[in-house]
Amino acid sequence: MPLDRIITVNASTQVFIWKIAEDFDSLIQGIELLETTRQRLLGMKSVSHQCGFLSIRHLLKAAGYSDSDLQYDENGKPHLVDGKHISITHSFTYAALIISDHNVGIDIEMMREKIIRIADKFTNEQEQMFAVANPIGEKVKQLTVIWGAKEAMYKMCNSRSLSFKSHMHVFPFNLDAQEGHCQVISDEFSHDFTFYFLVIENFVLVYTSL
Repeated sequence: MPLDRIITVNASTQVFIWKIAEDFDSLIQGIELLETTRQRLLGMKSVSHQCGFLSIRHLLKAAGYSDSDLQYDENGKPHLVDGKHISITHSFTYAALIISDHNVGIDIEMMREKIIRIADKFTNEQEQMFAVANPIGEKVKQLTVIWGAKEAMYKMCNSRSLSFKSHMHVFPFNLDAQEGHCQVISDEFSHDFTFYFLVIENFVLVYTSL
């Protein structure tokens, strides 16, 4: 069972990370799925997406929950039936979730140079200025952290109207510090967040909290 690690953020918050090394047939073993969940799984066209979906169910099990404990609201935001907050992410060969007594968000992204070409779509002028001065490798990492922090904030705010470029801001941060501050300002929201990040192989995991 490739449970990569469990990170205890504080007394009320834990992060669970799974390295997806199994195939579909192996991952579907050992977990119970609701019929609606099974139908959703079988309707997915991508095997990679199916494996990520199943890995999340294994992480739920590792955290002491089952598929029946997970529910989604009208915007697709996940919730646990016991009232705890949960956020979910998966990308290629990794899946992760964060569970807390408080609102949290999580995202994992593979580091790829193509993020430099699309940076203008999700970064504002100040973010571009502090990222552009770095060597290519650090620039890719920094932009991936910015993207991950904004994805995690987006999940926390649970609103489809937020713009990554216009409404979200990541303040300058040091890659060695593995944390930073970010903010959402829109007509609906005005929140400050702390984000934390770590590099796992060629992936960046970011999680946020109020």
